[in-house]
Amino acid sequence: MLFVEARFFFFFAIVFSVAWMLRSNRARKAFLLVCNYVFYSCFFVGDPLAFLLHLSAKQWALLPAGWWFPFVLLGSTGLDYLIGLRLEEAGNQLRRRGYLLASLTVNIGTLCIFKYLNFLVISGGQFLAWIGLPASYHTLRILLPYGVSFYTFQSISYTVEVYRRHLRAERSFLDLAFFIGFFPALVAGPIVRATYFLPQTKQRPRWREVDVRGALVLFLVGFVKKACVADSIAPFVDQYFAAPASFTAGSAWLGVLLYAVQIYCDFSGYTDMAIAVAGLLGYRLTINFNFPYFANSITDFWRRWHISLSSWLRDYLYISLGGNRGSKLFTYRNLLLTMLLGGLWHGASWVFVLWGGLHGLGLIVHREWTRVLGGSRVALGIFRNAYQVVAVCLTFYFVCVCWVFFRAGTLDKACVVLRGFVLGQSAGTQALDGHLWWLLGALTLVHWLNFRGVFARWWRRIPEVAFASVYGAAWPIVLLFTPAQYVPFIYFQF
Repeated sequence: MLFVEARFFFFFAIVFSVAWMLRSNRARKAFLLVCNYVFYSCFFVGDPLAFLLHLSAKQWALLPAGWWFPFVLLGSTGLDYLIGLRLEEAGNQLRRRGYLLASLTVNIGTLCIFKYLNFLVISGGQFLAWIGLPASYHTLRILLPYGVSFYTFQSISYTVEVYRRHLRAERSFLDLAFFIGFFPALVAGPIVRATYFLPQTKQRPRWREVDVRGALVLFLVGFVKKACVADSIAPFVDQYFAAPASFTAGSAWLGVLLYAVQIYCDFSGYTDMAIAVAGLLGYRLTINFNFPYFANSITDFWRRWHISLSSWLRDYLYISLGGNRGSKLFTYRNLLLTMLLGGLWHGASWVFVLWGGLHGLGLIVHREWTRVLGGSRVALGIFRNAYQVVAVCLTFYFVCVCWVFFRAGTLDKACVVLRGFVLGQSAGTQALDGHLWWLLGALTLVHWLNFRGVFARWWRRIPEVAFASVYGAAWPIVLLFTPAQYVPFIYFQF
């Protein structure tokens, strides 16, 4: 069930109405927990209620692939609930480390089995063949549970925070299950910390504290990003990356830039809608994007892009490896290893590892550049603004180069794309529609105005009646520009 589908609006109307009618906080959370699992089930059985009502005894043997996904989620939640209690009760540090290790082993092991087992088998076989040893191997048909990378990281954050004594173990299984399975963020984030969300479950949200206007605007913005922008340009991106060697160098630029727009609007659009849906139910999720394409360095980019993941990697991986508490070489090793694993988190493929490694090298180079430059930025004087513009452009260009590996799928195809995008060389004669350059220009202008806060100042000031009229009139226009066929969210595959 996608946020942009009509059935989601029907589903959410029921959830919203019942949730705010329930006076008991416990009953409210229990109802929403059921809704979490209903929402999750919709990804593999369509309409769960209709499916169950029409399922005969003989048909139970024909359950759809993925029927067990909710049980993986429930099992992960139950395990971390029990381990959290044991962590708090254990006085012996060695025993506490054992409990934490058990949680990490099961959570990461589950992720590895579903997501990386075949990748490891294939990579091992290729390595043996490379060194001249005969290798025979078989891969398994393993379905990847939706959102497993996201809710696994949420579960890990809970047990680690309990281990570090930053958080008391959750005594209510209902609260923990509600947190880990909260449907707006369940399948594609943002990755919410237990320390941030669990305190919100202790009291029933108050309607007067809900920023209804802000949530409605944010949902509309997210819908436009995803349905009107990302889905509209997806066919052109697919057309180029399907056969990049057939297109001109100019189309290489256009194809890569369009993909940069697509993945940003697709992913940030989803999280905008997720934050808005959670907000309308009275809960807060963490901000996940902050105009990343206006970053003036790769370090700044990772403070703005997928913030919930980058901060998770920093707090639970980079710092655990030692962070910058050592020599420069030690720090750079930690940076590179963190980004390599961050790339692998996105997908079981060497191109994702390479994507993460490039970002890791970019972070290292920027640190060295900052160290060498030192305080000379002050000496730039009147050239400070020009420096910022150049820095933003170079950062965006580097990010786009990295996106090529993220999208291409294979190293060979990525090299073909980069030959056109970086070197301006291509033997292809086909060209993407030139009018797309005008679309890119218009989107850039709108994005810059939004970055400057022009739209935010406007919709916050207008009266309630005017806001309701404008908002109601906006939806038919938006739906008019929405493609008939929705494209699955890109980050669902992770």
